[in-house]
This record gives sequence, C-alpha cells and structure tokens, in this order.
Amino acid sequence: MNRVLILCNFSGGLYDFRNEFVRALIEENEVYISLPDDVRTKELAEEGAHIIRTPIHRRGVNPLEDVKLYRAYRRLMRELKPDLVVTYTIKPNIYGGFCAGRMKIPYIATITGLGGAFDRNGMFVRLIVAMYRAGLRGAECVFFQNRENRKIFRSFGIKGKRERLVMGSGVNLARHRFEPYPESDEAHFLFVGRVMKERGILEFVEAARKLHSDKVFFEILGACDEDYQEMLDEAERAGILRQLGFHTEVHPYLAKASAVIVASFHEGMSNSLIEAAATGRPVIASNISGCMEAFDEGRTGFGFTPGHADELIGAVEKFLALSVEERGAMGRAAREKMEREFDRTKVTAAYMDEVRRIFSQRGS
Repeated sequence: MNRVLILCNFSGGLYDFRNEFVRALIEENEVYISLPDDVRTKELAEEGAHIIRTPIHRRGVNPLEDVKLYRAYRRLMRELKPDLVVTYTIKPNIYGGFCAGRMKIPYIATITGLGGAFDRNGMFVRLIVAMYRAGLRGAECVFFQNRENRKIFRSFGIKGKRERLVMGSGVNLARHRFEPYPESDEAHFLFVGRVMKERGILEFVEAARKLHSDKVFFEILGACDEDYQEMLDEAERAGILRQLGFHTEVHPYLAKASAVIVASFHEGMSNSLIEAAATGRPVIASNISGCMEAFDEGRTGFGFTPGHADELIGAVEKFLALSVEERGAMGRAAREKMEREFDRTKVTAAYMDEVRRIFSQRGS
C-alpha cells in the first residue's frame, strides 16, 4: 500500500470538514495524520488512521517555534518515508510543503483562506509571499476554495505544478440533513465559529445590543480565541446575548436557529454558512469571497460589508421583516442550492482524482 501523511493544525477541522477524503484515503492507503490536539483523534484513529502529535502554534509568529515545526515535519518524513503528503492551512502548507519539496516527496496543498496576511504592506507581505512560494512551488496540485484566493496567489506568482478550484470542503448533506423550519415567531440568530475580531464578533455584538428583545435572541456557538471573554460575559449578564460554548456537533444548534450570521473579514469557504444552508436555514453573511458563493441575495440570505455593524444591523432588520413562512422558504431554497453546488462527494472525488493521478505517474 502507498503511505500518505496528512499535516493539519486542528483535528476537529479535519474530521468535520474533510473526513470523507480521509476515509477514502484509508480505503486505499496507509494513512498517518500529524496534528496538535486530541479533539477528534479518537474518531480518526478508530477509522484506521495512525495519529502523530505535533505541536503547532496556529496563530503565533515566533520564528523559533516555526523552526521546531519545520524540523518536526522533516523528521516525520524521514522516518515514515511517505509516498504522498497532504497539507492544510498556512503553516502545514508552508513548512510541510517545503520539507516535502526538498525531499522529493509528492504533495498536495489546500489554501483554506488567507486571513489578513495579504492586506498588509511592506516587509511582512514580502516575507509571506516568499514563504508561500517556497512552500508551494513543488506541489503536485494546489487546491483553492474560492476564486479570489486563487487570483491573489497568481498575482504574486505563487503557484504549484497544477491548481484546482473546489467549492470549499463541500458539505455532508446526510450529516447536515434538512430540518423543518421552526414555527415560533421568535428569531434566534446564531454566530458559529471561533470568537475573533476577524470573524466579526464586534459587529455581531453591536447588532445584538441594538436588536435583541424578548423575541429576538443572539447566540454564540464557539470558543473565544481572543481577549473578548470579559466583554461577552458582560453582554450575557445584561441579557444581550447567550454563549453556548464550543461543541463538536453543531447540527442540533443549527436546527434550532432562525438564521446563521457569518460576519468574517476573510474566508476560504465558510463551512458555517454551507452547513447552515444544508440544514435549511437562511444566512446573513459578509459580501466577500468564501461567503458570497454560499448564498443568493434575497433568496437564501442577505449580505453586508464586513466591519460595518450598521450594514449587519440592516441585514438583520430585513430578515426580521419577513414572515415565518418567508423565512422557511429561504431555508428550503438554501438547502436546494447546497444540493446543486456544494455536495461534498464532488469535492472528495476531485481530491481522489489527484491522488490517483500522482500514484499512477509514479507507477504505484
């Protein structure tokens, strides 16, 4: 069997959004997964993957820590001698890709979003561009989740040997099955994801302050990644919002929501949006690449400019002006869009096409 090494920065993201691909790899190959946490390692191991713990500071910029990560990846590849390396997110893409390239190991990378790195100027962006070029130039295929990210990489001359565009990670239409729309005239707006400035938490809280009432509720599903816990606790005590915490299973919360709000500044492709839409819930989302593809304005959701709380408030007010029946119709249209455009089986097939092509070229 061929040996595949997957490098990622969070087991939850790998299992929740890419597990169909992992299972497909396991069916045909010996699979090792390098990751820094244990949120979903039990499930991945039970499916047949070999788990290797590799510490990663996901958002840190300490060069010494990054050198340790590079050395850890190099050591892994020397010991395992994989036939293929698969990487996700910036640090595995850059350092894992650089290691694989230097060691002449075929590898596939996925750009899951750019964050704010390319919004900056000067030395920082030049450094990021140089690192991406080094990490991706030897990639057998670079997968992009939206056209804007691909356009940015092309403009900076960052490229691998091939590239493919997929609709994010797709959505598992069985796991996120359609749920009948809530009949209550209450409105529950759900924020799903890490609590961070770049996820639009400040704008969400501002909307909650202005619009919450005895029939309009704002809820947050996710862990606080930045220093906003005191602000959230204060808002919760004032009855402005409710914190639901971090949960590995989000579907029950999506089913109870009236609409899901994604106020991000940057996305590869928003899994929160497509999972909500698959569940049959309208969405209120940033008008950015990685979000705009996931909804049709006025038909399955409403858009707004990220960073503009007044526009988010206006979009929420548009939604509140709809009848329960109209909201339910938006949810049904959202589900239909996911079935047409975002079925995860198509995304998995695209990845497996590349894996089989690489192995066939090597005579495997």
